[in-house]
Amino acid sequence: MPPSQKIRRPRAETPKGFRDYFGAEVTGRKAMLDRIAAVYHRHGFDALETAGVETVEALGKFLPDTDRPNAGVFAWQEEAVPGGGSGDWLALRYDLTAPLARVAAQYRNDLPSPYRRYAMGPVWRNEKPGPGRFRQFYQCDADTVGSASPAADAEIIAMLAEALEAAGIAPGDYLVRINHRKVLNGVLEAVGVAGERAAAVLRTIDKFDKIGAEGVRQLLTAGRRDQSGAEIEGVGLTEAAAAPVLAFLTSKGADNAATLDNLRMAVGGSASGAEGVEELATIATLLAALGLGPDRVVIDPSIVRGLAYYTGPVFEAELTFEVLDDKGRPRQFGSVAGGGRYDDLVERFTGQKVPATGVSIGVDRLLAALREKGLAGEDEAGPVVVTVMDRARMADYLAMAAELQAAGIRAEVYLGNPRNFGNQLKYADRRRAPVAVIAGEDEAARGVVQLKDLDLGARLAGEITHEEWRSQPAQTEVARTGLVEGVRAMLERAAARR
Repeated sequence: MPPSQKIRRPRAETPKGFRDYFGAEVTGRKAMLDRIAAVYHRHGFDALETAGVETVEALGKFLPDTDRPNAGVFAWQEEAVPGGGSGDWLALRYDLTAPLARVAAQYRNDLPSPYRRYAMGPVWRNEKPGPGRFRQFYQCDADTVGSASPAADAEIIAMLAEALEAAGIAPGDYLVRINHRKVLNGVLEAVGVAGERAAAVLRTIDKFDKIGAEGVRQLLTAGRRDQSGAEIEGVGLTEAAAAPVLAFLTSKGADNAATLDNLRMAVGGSASGAEGVEELATIATLLAALGLGPDRVVIDPSIVRGLAYYTGPVFEAELTFEVLDDKGRPRQFGSVAGGGRYDDLVERFTGQKVPATGVSIGVDRLLAALREKGLAGEDEAGPVVVTVMDRARMADYLAMAAELQAAGIRAEVYLGNPRNFGNQLKYADRRRAPVAVIAGEDEAARGVVQLKDLDLGARLAGEITHEEWRSQPAQTEVARTGLVEGVRAMLERAAARR
């Protein structure tokens, strides 16, 4: 073939901002989500699985106001139907909440009210990727639609704490911090800030944990210069107007009672603000009754949550233990979950107020935290490998693997070239196999099999002397009829050593 006609082969690489997940990563995530799902199910929540694609109109935030409304979402337009005008704009879902609002409206005559549901699955964001920031990632949500009671918010918060502990985060390694949008709105009302300027204030104070009180003060007023030297324009409040906002942000007291007293003063004469403070007090009382004290849950006015659709209580779950960054410096892991009340979302479809509250767990961030703690399950053993010593006896080897599988033991037969036994053991090592089953002609004639404890062999080779090795052989002979019992006993010993 002439060089000019050379076949152009596709690049074997994932698209930018996406990644592949292998073996233990997938099973570790599933195991964690199964534990969380068990918590949600125990609290009476039903599973819901929505389509990965929604209409752009249903997503709501990204209405088609340009030729291609793809700001933040992966969107495309369907082909036009003859005589029916242009086709619908569709998009991959960017979260699990917008689909829930659509479901609650679409099936409102069939669903119970309140409707408790949980959902887990991938979402997609058409945003610039960065370190640890991907365009596809997993979310794990739980929501209650149809209840305005603070008890619904308290239930979601309590369930979040239980889910984190079920996933493997110990009490003392996390803290759920709670605030209320009505309290903040009351403060803004007291200083005369409304409309787009109020939204700008919200976006600014949401940066409190990153830039501190002084940085927020600068951004609320004239602006500030960031670490790169770039000038960032401020919201334009006067110092007098910014002061109550800063007082609100820093009003956390020694305990929840003190914080609530400070917030009552911060909202002044705002009826909405006062209502928010009392709802926070009710939630704190309910959580205390559920056994969730200040070691797990605390009222913190610095929690804002950037999404504009929140209308009431907002909260974040932050991991408090330290990890080392790429340069070996200690840092806190940070937020892994967040949520709040959003009473206006379903109204977009129905025109009627439908109260709702919920939480979303960042699955990948939580898994990364568990990995830092050595609790992600990614060091799990692979399958038992039945080696092949005689091709003519392949049926016997398959029968051995089938017996182990029927007994609930993960097992497989080596299917590569069996001529080099060393390569079979190398394969078993790459598979993280804990045990290899060996049965040649001699073993078949005597009705036995050899069980090689690969886990023990690896440990002994690295930890003890040759003499000790000889006294602790890593290979055992058992009767062929005792294959399952022998392998199970060897696996139990390996598990006890971990």
